[in-house]
Amino acid sequence: MFVKAILEVAGFTRAIHSISRNFGDTQIQRGSATLFFVNNEGYALTCKHVAQWLSQADPINKKHDEYQAQSKTLNAGQKAGLAKKLGLTVGQTSEMRITFVDCVDTISNLKFFLHPELDLAIIKFDGFQKTLYTNQPSFKKDDNQVQPGAMLCRMGFPFPEFSNYRLNPETQNLEWTKEGTARSPRFPIEGMLTRFLGDANGKIYGMELSTPGLRGQSGGPLFDSEGRIVGMQSRTKHLHLGFDIEDKTIVAHGKTKKVNDYAFIHLGECIHVSVIKEFLRKNNVPFKEE
Repeated sequence: MFVKAILEVAGFTRAIHSISRNFGDTQIQRGSATLFFVNNEGYALTCKHVAQWLSQADPINKKHDEYQAQSKTLNAGQKAGLAKKLGLTVGQTSEMRITFVDCVDTISNLKFFLHPELDLAIIKFDGFQKTLYTNQPSFKKDDNQVQPGAMLCRMGFPFPEFSNYRLNPETQNLEWTKEGTARSPRFPIEGMLTRFLGDANGKIYGMELSTPGLRGQSGGPLFDSEGRIVGMQSRTKHLHLGFDIEDKTIVAHGKTKKVNDYAFIHLGECIHVSVIKEFLRKNNVPFKEE
């Protein structure tokens, strides 16, 4: 049903990869999110919470670099004092490196345009000579054609498998490398449009789907079987079903056990295409409709 649409949408949907670690820890944590390009001018859409996450990298790394530079000649007690002065504590993210996979050849600057209320943002890539994404999306022109019962699909990068990074043993800095796997496979997930989401004034701003948007798919496109954009994955909510099981006796692997189970349904929430187009127009970002 979505085979051709997925191939079409894959051309302009890209992954954001991150590596980070906590203060005093050498364990590297991988993360991912999704964006999709709107035109060939370097404008892309993602969630506001993704854009805010990206904007944290510079101040975090600035503190890290300052600590690294000043702590070289200090003893353990002095290092602890410096960390306290800089606000670095154990368990807190102290270093974070970001890369945009197959987006553009070079980046001199990123500009963020955040929606004042909704989980929606525009990213503008500056300084590139060549785009590495192919084709451009077509946004659904008639918003009213998308109604509850429609089967739709989301795409993103929820399962990071990249391995092109390391903690440099000499500099004690995280860095991207030319070795290892630089990409993660895209992952589509379908769902039925169940309900619309409205604000206090009754204006529709989003759509609820019968399946969850997966962690890492935030900012990915929601599209129909023709590949037309009808929304963007934002978040997943968890509704308690009330089918609770407490102290239920079962036999598992030949042993009698008592179990508890509290069932939830996980529903994806997406930003509606009408809101996206309104936000693009407000920021003078050209896009195609179909």
